[in-house]
Amino acid sequence: MMRRAATALLLLLLAACTSGDAVRSEPRRTSSAPTGPAPTTTTTALAKATTAACPVIPNRVAPDPARPKYTLRADVRPAEGTVDGQLRVIFTPDIDTDRLVFRLWPNGPRSAPAEAKLETGQVTIAGRPVTSDLDDPTTLVVRSDDGFRAGRAVDVSMSWRLHVPGAANDRISRNGDAMRLGSFFPILPWEPGVGWATDAPVGGFAEASTAPTADFDLTVVIPEGFSVLASGTPDPVRPGHFTASAMRDVAMSVGRFDTVSAVAMAPQAVQVTVGLHRGTVDSGGTSPYLDRVVASLEDFGRRFGAYPWPTFTFAITPELGGGIEYPGHVMQGPNTLGVTSHEVGHQWFYGLVGNDQGRDPWLDEGLASWAEARFENRLERFKARDIPPLAKNKVGEPMTFWADKRQNYSDGVYVQGAQALAALGEPDLVDCALRVFVAVNAHRIARQSDLVAAAAAVFPNAAATLTAYGVKP
Repeated sequence: MMRRAATALLLLLLAACTSGDAVRSEPRRTSSAPTGPAPTTTTTALAKATTAACPVIPNRVAPDPARPKYTLRADVRPAEGTVDGQLRVIFTPDIDTDRLVFRLWPNGPRSAPAEAKLETGQVTIAGRPVTSDLDDPTTLVVRSDDGFRAGRAVDVSMSWRLHVPGAANDRISRNGDAMRLGSFFPILPWEPGVGWATDAPVGGFAEASTAPTADFDLTVVIPEGFSVLASGTPDPVRPGHFTASAMRDVAMSVGRFDTVSAVAMAPQAVQVTVGLHRGTVDSGGTSPYLDRVVASLEDFGRRFGAYPWPTFTFAITPELGGGIEYPGHVMQGPNTLGVTSHEVGHQWFYGLVGNDQGRDPWLDEGLASWAEARFENRLERFKARDIPPLAKNKVGEPMTFWADKRQNYSDGVYVQGAQALAALGEPDLVDCALRVFVAVNAHRIARQSDLVAAAAAVFPNAAATLTAYGVKP
C-alpha cells in the first residue's frame, strides 16, 4: 500500500516520474485559508480473444445493494494523541458464518512498535452485549452458537480508542499538530462469496487489508483551528461530517492545512482538494501536486474507466517518505511529487477494484505501477529494470513470501508487475484489458484469475504470458 521514495529503486523511478512529459490539462484552481474456496468465475462472462484486439467494454458492475453500512464518530485530540470513537455497522453476510471479525490494523507488527494501539469496548448486537475475543492483536472475533445466516442483517456497535504515536513514517502518526489516520478503526474483512479474510499482517510492509465495498457516514470532531481532509463528500452544513457511498475504507488527515482545489473531469466532475500542513516544507508547495492529481485522474478516467466518486482529497504532512492510498484520500510526505500518479492509480486498483492485499499484493501495486508508467511516459524504464533472482517470475506470491525478502519486494511486485503487463503486447491494448478488468470487477474483491480472464479477452496468449511471470490464474 505504501510506496516509499527512500528506496534505491524508487529513487530511480521517481527521478524519472518528476520529469514526466505526459500531456496535462490545466486545472481550475481556488485557494483557501486552513480549513475458504475462491469463486472461479467473474460476474460477467468474457469471451477469449482469437486475435489481439480491444473488445466492446462491458458495462461496469454496480455495487452490492446489501453492502455494509458504517456509522462512525471520531473525536480527535491531537494534543493527547488519542482518537475516541463510536462504530455502528449493519452487515448482511451473503453466506452463512459462525462469527463476526473486525481487523484492528494499528495493532499490527508495523504500527505496534511505534506504540500505536487500537482498543475496543463492549460489543453489542442489536443493542445486546455480546462476548468478543482477540484471536491475535489485529483480529477481534465475535462468535455465535447460532451463527449468522446469509441474507440476514446484523446490527453491531462498539466503542473504540486509538492511541496515536509520535512521529512515524506510517499511516498512523502524530507530528506536532498533524495527524495521519489511516486504517484507524475496526473494519470488517469480509470477502463476498468466500468469508473472512484473516491473513496475518507482515511487519515492514503494507497491511494485508481486505474489505468489501461499503457505505460510510463519518463524523469527525476536531479542536478549533484544525481542519480535516478525508475520504467521502463533506457536508456543506455540518462541518466535520462526511458521507461515502460504495467505498471499501475511509481515512483522514488532521492538521492546520492550507488548501488549493480544482475540478477534474474523470470524466465526470471530481472536486479535488490538496492540503499542505502548515510548517511542512515542500519545495514546490501545493500547486504541482494539484496539477499532477487532476491530470492523472483525468488520464486514468480515460484509460481505465470513470473515477467512481465525486471527491478526492490529498494531504501533505510531515515525516512520510512516500505515499499511502485510501479510497478518495491520499497521504503523502513533503517532496514526494513523483509518487503522486502511482497513488492516484490505486483509486482504480485497490479502491474501485479491491483485492486481498496479503494474498495478491501485485493486483494493486503492479497495476498502479502500470498506471504510473503510462501516465509518466516511463514504461521503457520499468521494462529495462533487472529483477533479482529471488523475485524473478514470482510476481503472484503473497506477502508471506516477501516477508524475508524485503529488499526484493519493490522489484518483484511493483516493477515486475508492470513488466508482466507490458509483456502482453501493445500498451494501448493492455490499457483496454485493464478497462475490461475494472468494468467486470468493480466493487468486488478480485483475484489473479479475474485479471487473467480480462487480459484473455484482449490477448489470445494472456494466460501463458502472465503465468510465466508467476501470476496465479
